[in-house]
Amino acid sequence: MQHKQQLLQIHPHDNVLVALQDLPPGMDIAYDGQSFRLLSGVKAKHKFTFRPISAGDPIYMYGVLVGRTNTDLPAGETITTENIHHASSEFRLGERRLDWRKPDVSAFAERVFMGFHRSNGSVGTANYWLVIPLVFCESRNVQVMKNALEKKLGYKKRTRDYEPEVERLISLYEKGATAEELLATDVATGRESEQGARLFENIDGIKFLDHEMGCGGTRMDADALCGLLAGYITHPNVAGATVLSLGCQHAQAAILQQEIAKRDPNFDKPLYVFEQQRMGTEANMIQEALKHTFAGLVLANQQERRPAPLSKLCIGLECGGSDGFSGISANPALGYVSDMLVTLGGSVILSEFPELCGVEQELSDRCVDEATALRFMELMKTYNAKAEAEGSGFYANPSPGNIRDGLITDAIKSAGAAKKGGTSPVTAVVDYPEPANKPGLNLLCTPGNDVESTTAEVGAGANVVLFTTGLGTPTGNPIAPVVKLATNTALFERMPDIIDINCGTIIEGTETIQQTAHRILDFIIDVASGTASPKAVQLGQDDFIPWRRGISL
Repeated sequence: MQHKQQLLQIHPHDNVLVALQDLPPGMDIAYDGQSFRLLSGVKAKHKFTFRPISAGDPIYMYGVLVGRTNTDLPAGETITTENIHHASSEFRLGERRLDWRKPDVSAFAERVFMGFHRSNGSVGTANYWLVIPLVFCESRNVQVMKNALEKKLGYKKRTRDYEPEVERLISLYEKGATAEELLATDVATGRESEQGARLFENIDGIKFLDHEMGCGGTRMDADALCGLLAGYITHPNVAGATVLSLGCQHAQAAILQQEIAKRDPNFDKPLYVFEQQRMGTEANMIQEALKHTFAGLVLANQQERRPAPLSKLCIGLECGGSDGFSGISANPALGYVSDMLVTLGGSVILSEFPELCGVEQELSDRCVDEATALRFMELMKTYNAKAEAEGSGFYANPSPGNIRDGLITDAIKSAGAAKKGGTSPVTAVVDYPEPANKPGLNLLCTPGNDVESTTAEVGAGANVVLFTTGLGTPTGNPIAPVVKLATNTALFERMPDIIDINCGTIIEGTETIQQTAHRILDFIIDVASGTASPKAVQLGQDDFIPWRRGISL
């Protein structure tokens, strides 16, 4: 019988160990030539000392500084928010460290995916039509169009219908059931609503990018919104768009057109813009918008999937609801996928700058030239300084769920999160909301907020997003398939309705990082070809939140 590994030293320079399963108090441990006893129980994913550490001394994980001790810590002590605090190393312009070991990609060298080829040379993994409000004042009209189009054209997602459960509760209440009796009643019915057949076979859906911006905020945020929306309109997964404008808002249609031209000077997709204050009544605008949208769908439906090399993939790398296993299972597996895709000529995007705190030196040294390294350092310092001025620097990034599952400091969280980016050189550093789809590894400045960052990565060009989670999150995106990867098997088995791939096999020792990465890339190819549908797509999880450049971590 094979026994599961109980603990792990991630890097030879680390002075703490990770519990891979729950370890009881008083357990005797022999490690690195020393024997000690656990002073208290250590839950799986948490860290503990294996030699004494004095107050004020550094804590190392992944070979980097992730904190300092508040008190003397004996061997066998669990690290917590009470006995250590966040600390990370200073960073400066260093030497270029561009040598890296390319992975063996022979198994994928001749592989292709079936995508939608655009006139500018990009290739989509899906084919969507967009309906976009330039300002929140148009949200109601967007909803009117959604109600008119989605079900009739066969794009209303198949969903669980909970009305029978409510009807059952009403019936029980009318018969005199008490609150306690209601709580004790099983009301599950299992009924699902049906999804109609698509009218347009080659169009994956109509997506409605509702938001709460466009006016009333800063001009910078309005301009950034136009840039983000331009990124979605020019995205390879988009066939065309209908834009609803009120007319008087900061986010003007002219600014949107300028941002589109910056991203695609020869833009030739159908784009229909309607301004309510010029057109008059709701009926006038909606009727025209519906006619043009329907005509655009007829044109978009003429496009079909054709073979494309894997170099046309642009993968967004995300994590959310992270846990203490993220940095040793799913994130390193994504890092290997990243290196494979870069070797094949593709693009990857690593974002969430607050979650790169503590690994700035390594990433800046991996930048292809000094100008790129300086750009990265400038964005990191400026962002953190603004956050500090608001009383919430990068140190405040870990959520209660992160901390509860072993990510005690921002530097611990960051050191594991950065593993998603692999080991290849950084070819570009980009600020939000600009494109970040250059071949190789792109660093995109975004917050650590899952949905804001995913929204930004897709706007920057990601045509598939890989999203690791240790606690479980249903996040998706309107136009790019989001593949969810569990860091541990328990989560994969507990939330099968939102998780696509289990990386807990790495923790259990039944699969290597490389084997898991190959399995992930196989699934990516199926998703990009439209032959596999991630859970977020099946659920219609169309999360879209533009980043207000005020402080959001």
